[in-house]
Amino acid sequence: MRQINEKRFDEIIDSMLDVVDKSKGEIYELTESSREEYKVLTDELVETRDKVQKMIVKGDQLEKEVRLYRNRLAQVSKNFNVYTEAQIKEVYETAHEIQTKLKMVREREISLRQKRDFIERRLKSLEEMIEKGSALVSKVSVISNYLTDDFKQISELIEDANQKQSFGLKIIEAQEEERRRISREIHDGPAQMLANILLRADLVDRTFRERSGEEALVEMKSMRSMVRSSLQEVRRIIYNLRPMALDDLGLVPTIRKYLADLEEYNNLTITLSEHGSVDRLASKYEVALFRLIQESVQNAVKHAAAEQIHVNIRNEKNQVSVSIRDDGVGFDLAKKSEKSFGLIGMRERVEMLAGEITINSKIGGGTTVYVKIPLKS
Repeated sequence: MRQINEKRFDEIIDSMLDVVDKSKGEIYELTESSREEYKVLTDELVETRDKVQKMIVKGDQLEKEVRLYRNRLAQVSKNFNVYTEAQIKEVYETAHEIQTKLKMVREREISLRQKRDFIERRLKSLEEMIEKGSALVSKVSVISNYLTDDFKQISELIEDANQKQSFGLKIIEAQEEERRRISREIHDGPAQMLANILLRADLVDRTFRERSGEEALVEMKSMRSMVRSSLQEVRRIIYNLRPMALDDLGLVPTIRKYLADLEEYNNLTITLSEHGSVDRLASKYEVALFRLIQESVQNAVKHAAAEQIHVNIRNEKNQVSVSIRDDGVGFDLAKKSEKSFGLIGMRERVEMLAGEITINSKIGGGTTVYVKIPLKS
């Protein structure tokens, strides 16, 4: 009976994974499509604003000519007998022609303004779609991670109904904490950048109207740079959720790339040392070790305000050991260990692989995380 239940459970998980992966792909494609449209519309907005500015200048010039010819018409009317019929006709026809041109220019200006306003509204709508799409991709990736990395092993870990219920609650709590963490990253990163882009867009608009096109173009280039930075930030968040290099290159190259990116992004010093030959391991070991190192390093960067972090990976015959040491502010283990979902998740991963984890920390004295996992054939 237990084997039938496990088989059914695996079928449900596989079905959920297929749905989640398909949904993530569709959301990502929609978001990328919105980004492409955003880029095209941004260029079109610059062009349209330039045309509006030119129409305004041209209209002002024509209005000056209209006023000039009105004065000439007034002179002709007062001295009607002085001018020849040809001169009078020329003045009237020229005045009518200029008025017609002015009307056409003003109508073109109105049309361009409407087009500009429509593009600006569309850009704001696209910004919201990109922000929501990026957030959804991140959330779906989190769900996919837990389904792939954790739920596959639940049937091996749960022995009775009480254990299933307890472990399920911990997974839900960990998911919620991960969603909150990603939400904070998106709020503090891409969301803030997009808000700044909106402000810059308004600044560009005012610059076009009140100053010059060249100054507005400089502001637009700056805004493009902010859009690129926001895109890089979103991609960094997505990469951190599940680096593809882990499946292709293995643990050590992926860790080396991850730490190098983190070091550059946060402007701190992170060193990696290896002892022994850490060849390709089974997927469950590589995923677990990567997540453990990732969680420890992220804690050191975000919560401990560390300036130096050292990661050591050692392969000792039939086991792999990892240590992560930082010079951060440290914390009180008695208060932190029972409340931190991150530490709970780390302990759960180590316990699932029959390993050991030790955390040493004191306030003002930094933190060291030591993990030892046995390798089974």
